[in-house]
Amino acid sequence: MISINMLSKADKIKGQGVLSAHDEQVNLVKNELLEYDIVENEMKFCNIMHYHTINPEYYFTIPFAKRRGKTIAYVHFVPETLEKSINLIEPFKTLFYKYVISFYKSVDHLVVVNPYFINVLEKYGINRKKITYIPNFVSSKNFYALDEERKNVVKEKYNLDKNKFTVLSVGQLQTRKGVLDFIEIAREMPDVQFVWAGGAVFGKMSSGYEKIKYELENNLPNNVHFLGLIDRNYMNEIYNIADVMFLPSYEELFPMSILEAMCINVPILLRDLDIYKSILPDYYIKGKNNDDFIAKINLLKEDCDFYNKAVIMSSNGGKFYSKEHVASLWREFYNDVSMEAYSGYTS
Repeated sequence: MISINMLSKADKIKGQGVLSAHDEQVNLVKNELLEYDIVENEMKFCNIMHYHTINPEYYFTIPFAKRRGKTIAYVHFVPETLEKSINLIEPFKTLFYKYVISFYKSVDHLVVVNPYFINVLEKYGINRKKITYIPNFVSSKNFYALDEERKNVVKEKYNLDKNKFTVLSVGQLQTRKGVLDFIEIAREMPDVQFVWAGGAVFGKMSSGYEKIKYELENNLPNNVHFLGLIDRNYMNEIYNIADVMFLPSYEELFPMSILEAMCINVPILLRDLDIYKSILPDYYIKGKNNDDFIAKINLLKEDCDFYNKAVIMSSNGGKFYSKEHVASLWREFYNDVSMEAYSGYTS
């Protein structure tokens, strides 16, 4: 039986999508790809070494791992996305960005969660033939709709108004996530309840930390509620309080929060970014700026037909990114990599 070692240090920092993506992917292949022997973070070289994070202790094992089998790295970020996520000073920033690309170049295969980044990686001199697109996945066993009674209990738990239209955003407190836009939009819509779940997981290194901290402590409208970091075990109830899932992010790869919300058929409102076009073609409502977002939220709030169509769009997205579909992509990918390992193929 071919063995795969899943290597990750994502659990060192809670509240980031990398951890959610890792947990979902590992559980998926363990339950669906029974023909493989899946181990996690074991100190041994397997037929396939799958690096979910790019920690230095993993980097130094790559040459040895390649002698015994094949190596894979998950691409959860590139320098462009890091630029607006964390604040690093020179020369550390340049060195770290070089390290990221060096890690990606060192392995045999890369997996991206958004095909948009195949071209980005190619610009760094990485052969696109070693890059495979496999989308993220979320289990419907973990994310599902609750009944109205249970939703009201959850709203009471978080001191939210049970009768107000609720707009939810989920993500780290960073400038690129559109936190300041979220607050400004809420200020213009006092009759709507705005809720943000997530914290500044990188602390003062988080982009825009001081500005966002000031807004939260001194200038927050009464209709805005920042819940802080929520354990993933409780995120299903958070999505269930939402009438719409709104991500005003300026940069993303493939947010797990979108998939999680689609499992519950919550309408999705996103900024009109190129990266969404290939992965979410007809599954979300888009806006270009704050005025656009306000108009779309008002439509969702006031127009039942528009809202119901948005629910169907979200539901279709959830069905497309089904367990069976994503599992088949991983099976095909691992089978191809396994054949390379046994045939002595060298990339």
